[in-house]
Amino acid sequence: MNLYTEKSTSYFTNARFDLIKLLPANPENKVLELGSGGGDTLVEIKKRKLAKEVVGVELMEIPNANQSNPLIDRFILANVENQDLPLPNDYFDAILIGDVLEHLEDPWKAIAYLSQLLKEGGVFIVSVPNIQFYTAFYKIYIKGNFGYEKEGLFDKTHLRFFCKKNIEQLFTTPYLKIESITPIEKVRGDKPSFKSMFNLLTFKKLEQFLALQYIVVAKKI
Repeated sequence: MNLYTEKSTSYFTNARFDLIKLLPANPENKVLELGSGGGDTLVEIKKRKLAKEVVGVELMEIPNANQSNPLIDRFILANVENQDLPLPNDYFDAILIGDVLEHLEDPWKAIAYLSQLLKEGGVFIVSVPNIQFYTAFYKIYIKGNFGYEKEGLFDKTHLRFFCKKNIEQLFTTPYLKIESITPIEKVRGDKPSFKSMFNLLTFKKLEQFLALQYIVVAKKI
């Protein structure tokens, strides 16, 4: 926990527009977000009338944030890895998980548990960093340095690391089916870079090295 308290408030307080745009187009949605941080994403969902009910789960209280914003129907401070959430099964239309699974000791168990909270036909909308990104390759294999950092791929709070194949395995279960898995080549808000053009010029043959993260949509079946 101490490692999280060292982070700036901005680390927890950005709305995830890249995940919001993938929500089912239904104003009656019931949406759960794991790792809600300051609650900005949930507030934005309500402002856009993309859900009737939004619920957030976060590990700790974030001072001067939106966690107590009246647009959020319920905000739960809890660790999903060691306690059951006071939420009903087969209830939510969508569960958002933005750059959270890599921080968990057992993300496979967490996905299995959270799947119970999704109704049939409901979706996970998840972003996961890609450890096969070319800068990680350079850092490990050329520089010989796995040194942890304050944020990014080598964030010192990351406990698990995923390539595309591992992400696919995480969301391919008897109760989930992947609808899409999209490579993201830039940090949110960055302008298009040379990587995007290079990916097209190489016919996406090197895409696994150019994807900073992947965004997954997986449906409960």
